[in-house]
Amino acid sequence: MAETRTALDLRPPPEIEQLMIDAIRVLTMDAVEKAECGHPGAPMGLAPLGYELFCRHLQHDPANPDWMNRDRFVLSAGHASMLLYSLLHLTGYELELDELRDFRQWGARTPGHPEHGLTPGVETTTGPLGQGLANSVGMALAERWLAHHFNKPGHNVVDHWTYALCSDGDLMEGVSHEAASFAGHQRLGKLVWIHDDNSVTIEGSTDLATSTDQEQRFEAYGWQVLKVDDGNDCVAIARALRGARRELERPSLIILKTTIAFGSPNKAGSHEAHGAPLGRDEVRATKVALEYPSAEPFFVHPRARSEWDKIKERGHALSSDWHKRFLAYRHEHSAEALEFLRLMNGVLPPGLEAASESIVGAAREMATRTASGIVLQDLAKRLPELVGGSADLGGSNNTTIEGAEDLGADTPGGRVLHFGVREHAMGGILSGMALHGGLRVFGGTFLVFSDYLRPAIRLASLMGQRVVYVFTHDSVGLGEDGPTHQPVEHLMSLRAIPGLLDLRPADAAEVAVAWRLALTRKDGPSFLALSRQKVRNLERGEDTGLASAEETVRGAYVLAEAFGGEPAAILVASGSEVQVALDAQTILQGKGYPVRLVSMPSWALFRNQDRAYQESVFPPSCK
Repeated sequence: MAETRTALDLRPPPEIEQLMIDAIRVLTMDAVEKAECGHPGAPMGLAPLGYELFCRHLQHDPANPDWMNRDRFVLSAGHASMLLYSLLHLTGYELELDELRDFRQWGARTPGHPEHGLTPGVETTTGPLGQGLANSVGMALAERWLAHHFNKPGHNVVDHWTYALCSDGDLMEGVSHEAASFAGHQRLGKLVWIHDDNSVTIEGSTDLATSTDQEQRFEAYGWQVLKVDDGNDCVAIARALRGARRELERPSLIILKTTIAFGSPNKAGSHEAHGAPLGRDEVRATKVALEYPSAEPFFVHPRARSEWDKIKERGHALSSDWHKRFLAYRHEHSAEALEFLRLMNGVLPPGLEAASESIVGAAREMATRTASGIVLQDLAKRLPELVGGSADLGGSNNTTIEGAEDLGADTPGGRVLHFGVREHAMGGILSGMALHGGLRVFGGTFLVFSDYLRPAIRLASLMGQRVVYVFTHDSVGLGEDGPTHQPVEHLMSLRAIPGLLDLRPADAAEVAVAWRLALTRKDGPSFLALSRQKVRNLERGEDTGLASAEETVRGAYVLAEAFGGEPAAILVASGSEVQVALDAQTILQGKGYPVRLVSMPSWALFRNQDRAYQESVFPPSCK
């Protein structure tokens, strides 16, 4: 398989190869021109790389974009989306030419920045620069973990690479530093970043804002660095890609020197071509300069189209060969094969409902972070694919799986990740692991530091990825650390992110249900907001009048009814404030005021309940 992936196929005649490359430039120019907005420059400069990578090096099957053993390609420079859309269309993915004509239009599968789940072949949602780089690290980490657990002598069922294309802007963003440092420390040898070194940003030359020596920077991180001085030299690009794949002990950075808007007579090399159409006259002039055979918009020469069509045949052969080999693997290792398919298909084993029932009532008082740690240990025994860690706060977040190995360069099958003080990269890496498939992932930090990974949380929510964030030290109740660490505004801002499930449990019983909800959720990320201080474990049941914590699944429920059953007012609280509200209810009812107490661990879950249930909890006539 490795030889099939790395061997250079016979190249078409030079004139046809050039037509294939220029087809990317023409489709890009025409799509941006028709949309009257977009970014033509980077795709035009990167056309030879895209051609070389997708035609000769990337292991992919356009007819089966979800093939488990495909190489992952991440366009971290999401503004260069027309490069990816052109390549997906030309190589035979389900993306018709009309979709390119509708670039950036409402309802099209070719939005201004790539969106995972919308366009076949798009591995992750990108656009906020640097995010795709962190995602790619997570994908490479997941590939290595699965390979360690499932590959057997003579059977490499998990064997693929992760490529990420990044701009100068990606490498300026702080998350790129965090992610690159982590990847170098992890020695992720099957990770390749390609730096589009065109020295241009929106405002002008990159030397306006940076003088970083990227080669020295990445070597200091422990990466192999390869350089290609001419972005139009396909042979040199091929040589660099092969050199990256020969190095299995270090991730690789290929610094590719390109010219933005290559071929444009008046705008090549200029920042004016970064984020605006070239203009009708300049598009015509560029086609003349490229000696392109037609000025007709969206024209692809039939001979070039015929060569592009061969990529689909090659992809089918690659995936068919893998499926045959997987059948042989399944014949010899049936249990492992079934487990691999379970993990990759995201199927949970039975029995999660019983997880950690023993902690309920085990102690009169317990911090919800402590309860979370106990639940996590139980879940980890039931879910071998549960992997995660913390941004250097494992002991405080209670996110360390007891008895499990660290997940590191020398122990690639471990389950405990040490992200270091890299919250932003942690968020992006967790998303990448979830996007890859096969793992259930979680990451912890203090709730106040959720700000540091907010962009990654937002994108995980947009993509509907199953990531669990464990945020401890909730509320002012954390005490001595003072106002810098008291997350006063964070709950409301997190609840405002569409698609993110908020879970703020009141006691150990609600914690157990919250974890189960987070892990069984199919369409997005969740966060648990947990206390540092101890809270009472509520004595629930008919004898006490307190409702079962199973009602947590509704988001809000009547924890304690008013005497007589007809409340004059309702107290509502979540998390560590529920015990305060319970005390207040006792005082008020002692004074003759019938007061209902509602525990509301999740605004999002309650919002999804039908109106009848919502009004049964909060009658419109009641304060």
